[in-house]
Amino acid sequence: MLNWEIMSTILLVGQHEALLEGLVQSLVASRFRPVVAFSLMEARELAAHDPPLMAVVDRAFAAAAGHELLTLPLAPRTALVLYTMQGGAAIAISAAVQRAVLAELTLPLERNRLIALAHSLQERARSRGRIVEDEPPASHAP
Repeated sequence: MLNWEIMSTILLVGQHEALLEGLVQSLVASRFRPVVAFSLMEARELAAHDPPLMAVVDRAFAAAAGHELLTLPLAPRTALVLYTMQGGAAIAISAAVQRAVLAELTLPLERNRLIALAHSLQERARSRGRIVEDEPPASHAP
């Protein structure tokens, strides 16, 4: 990866370490900067320090957090995405949280859809001037 490329931050929130590790590897390979939080407090700290392009949250975690999930310090136009584990049961979430969600995915089955969504959001942010890229380094011909 070229060092001048801007990598957007993707915040992953949940309790499933193996799944999150797999997502981290896929996101890094797709030129994103994933950060992982295992609690809402940790997610708040990470989001306040480095506002993510997208927050990907375990649906069960979102259901347990309720309206408190909406207090994450996310930047304007940050997408909130919920995921369930493949074969997991559907868990009800509050209407307010449901309205804030851009997409719901079944992971790891829909990993490619997650990556495509992240790329789409990044392009939208770049076209609106939210992401400003540095110029590539000049080549030095001998």
